[in-house]
This record gives sequence, C-alpha cells and structure tokens, in this order.
Amino acid sequence: MEIPESVQVELIVVDNGSVDGTAELLAQEGIRPSNVSFSALTERRQGKASALNLGLARARGDFFLVLDDDVVIDPHLVVRHLDGYRSMPFDALQGRILPGVDSEGQPADPLRLREYNIPLVDYGCDYCQIRGLTGTNMSFKREVLTKVGCFDPRLGPGASGFSEDTEFSRRIRKAGFTIGYTPHAIVYHELDPRRYGREYNRMVEYRKGVSRSIYRRDSILFRVIPDLLGNCVRYGIYNLFGLRQKVYKTEGRIMKSWGYLSGKFRRPTAAISDIG
Repeated sequence: MEIPESVQVELIVVDNGSVDGTAELLAQEGIRPSNVSFSALTERRQGKASALNLGLARARGDFFLVLDDDVVIDPHLVVRHLDGYRSMPFDALQGRILPGVDSEGQPADPLRLREYNIPLVDYGCDYCQIRGLTGTNMSFKREVLTKVGCFDPRLGPGASGFSEDTEFSRRIRKAGFTIGYTPHAIVYHELDPRRYGREYNRMVEYRKGVSRSIYRRDSILFRVIPDLLGNCVRYGIYNLFGLRQKVYKTEGRIMKSWGYLSGKFRRPTAAISDIG
C-alpha cells in the first residue's frame, strides 16, 4: 500500500465475533515491524455498526477511511482518497467498488453483475457530487463524525442487515456537508458463490426493507403498498416476455416493500449511541 512519508496512517481492525482464525492472524500482525500504527480491537456486541463505532472512537486522525473485510484494495487507495479532498470541496468521499474474483480466481461475467449480489459503485471517471455512501469503501472528515455522530447500531450486518451507511449519509446531508465520488480510489469486491442468485437477492432486498423501516417513515398507504402492487404487475409482465434482468430487479423491489411492511410490526428499540 502506497503511503507518502508526510502522511501518518493508523490501521485499526475490529474483530466482531469471527470464528475463522482472524484473532490469531491479527495477533501475529500486531508483532510484525511496520511503518503503520496497527491496532486490533474486539467488539463483542454483534453488528458492523457497533464495530465501526468502536474503531472510530479509538482513531486519532483527521480523516477516516472505512473498508469492509471482503475487498482487495488498490495500492494507491489511501493516497487517492486524500487527493480527492485536496482536489474537491467534499466532506465525505465514496470510492469506486468494482467486481473482483472468486476463490478460484475467476472474474465476474459482465452480463450477470447484478446476480453476484455485491455492492458495485461506478459513477464514471470524473469527480462528482452524490447523495449517499456505500460503507465498503468510504471516507469522511473528523468534523463530519463530530457533528453527525456515530453509526446507528440497529442497522447494518449483524443487526437489521443493511443501511447503516445510508442512514449515516442522510445525517451527513442534513448537517450541511457534501458527499463526493472519486473514481481513483478503488477496491475490488470478492465474488462469493454463496451470494449468487435469486434466493440470496430476495433475502437481501427483504432485509433492506426491514432496515429502511427503522429509520424512514414512508407512507404505507400512499407509497409502500402502491409500490408493492405496481412491482407485482411489472414482475408478471417481465416474466411473460422473458426479461430476465428486469424480473430479477423487480423481484427484489417486491421483497424490499414486503420487508418494510414486516419491519414496521417488529422494530428493534436500541437507540443511537454517541462516540465518547
């Protein structure tokens, strides 16, 4: 990983209940000589948002770069995020997320990208302002965290399933900060066969709906139910004409609406905590 001598980097890894030897690997990494400050933390409360909040509470820098554990980073990733802040007046940045390879080294089929069920972010080759962050590859300034607070532990993997980054982005915009996209800060998301196909997609979209029900107040009568019925009609039409990708996408929208309705009847009650 490329790190300029003038930049001090602090690497914090939070183990959130792993059972695959991660703890042992982190212990070995902690004793290796390095020019990067390294910390391995353990968050026993289940959920990505809780793990993120612990790491951010311990971090000392002026900029925070958040990455998931299932990506391969471009060697210039840190530099490109910092370049984005120097080049454009953004307070938070979304990096590009591209498909990587599977465990056998096979790349993604470009005609079936949706069916891999991985987060993909590619708004082109220029900087631009966007509305939301995807937590797989995002950064933000310390003043953003200070003003908007930490991630909502009710949301995200290990809790509701998704949307900790979406809800965080809403608060960023509400506080008057801007979110930008940098095409040069790249990570490659691994392809996992366990995530392929319609069954997993249905589960993902349902959990997204449940997550949305926690932090949004969409009108059930005038928005959610009409969306559900309209997508049911479209699903039938697309199926009739064999439009495979449209069927896949519309099926997900149906499950998201159903998840929202279900979530409204069994909402988690944990509150947003502050970073001390």
